[in-house]
Amino acid sequence: MKKQFHILFILVATLCSFTNNAQKKNPIVASKAEVKLAATGFKFTEGPAVALDGRVYFTDQPNDKIYIWDEKKGLSLYLEGTGRSNGMYFNKQGLLVTCADEKNQLGYFNENKKLIIIHEGYENKHLNGPNDLWIDPQGGIYFTDPYYKRSWWGKDHKEIQDTQAVYYLSPEKEIKQVIKDFQKPNGLIGTPDGKTLYVADIKADKTWKYTMEPDGTLSQKTFFAPHGSDGMTIDHKGNIYLTSDKIWVYNPKGALIKEIETPEKPANICFGGKKRNVLFITARTSVYTLKMKVKGVN
Repeated sequence: MKKQFHILFILVATLCSFTNNAQKKNPIVASKAEVKLAATGFKFTEGPAVALDGRVYFTDQPNDKIYIWDEKKGLSLYLEGTGRSNGMYFNKQGLLVTCADEKNQLGYFNENKKLIIIHEGYENKHLNGPNDLWIDPQGGIYFTDPYYKRSWWGKDHKEIQDTQAVYYLSPEKEIKQVIKDFQKPNGLIGTPDGKTLYVADIKADKTWKYTMEPDGTLSQKTFFAPHGSDGMTIDHKGNIYLTSDKIWVYNPKGALIKEIETPEKPANICFGGKKRNVLFITARTSVYTLKMKVKGVN
């Protein structure tokens, strides 16, 4: 009997050890989950944003369309003619805010799907092309403004800003440059408490983190990761997801905890689904999903 108990104890201990090791190797992805194709046939997918009901809105920017992905119903077209929307984010009022770079503007879509302009220009000159945005708890908007020459711009359209900067648009609609020393800013994401902002310099292939001050300015610039990022997201544990050649996941201390391969090079990312436990990935001509152990934040 003692011998049988000893053998059983060893088996249980071995199983527990195996389970713990598996969890350490795969701390955030659901058991046996794989990256799955959700839809394809696009030209370049971007800008995923999750609505309050868990549906994800994303853009096919070259085709000037926004689609909706529903966890149960699949794909549907939301709008054609979007102001060439790129990065998007839902505000607390449930309005879809967008970087509309057809005319270098920030705007939102009202209940009739009409694009209402929030802001355009800086120091009486047009912006380079708002690319990605994040809305802080007070309703202020951080957005990146790199310069990517677009085929839909006129031949006389030029880069006239002195720098490819990151801006903060306050709830009172006052705008200021908050980062001026990047080569080409792109993806960004903030923590739900409004204390920390992560911003990628995609050309320098680095991501930095900052402390957000009450007036929207940034301080305490700190190196975070040796990768740039087109789009970014965050989970409820504070892990940061970067999109480069693959998806790189870093914990809040800057330690790499997971690498996720995708069939196509990822461009942007967010958490969707009713439980916010589906990683939604825009990747060139397609969009993909991955079931997760962790969840996104509201």
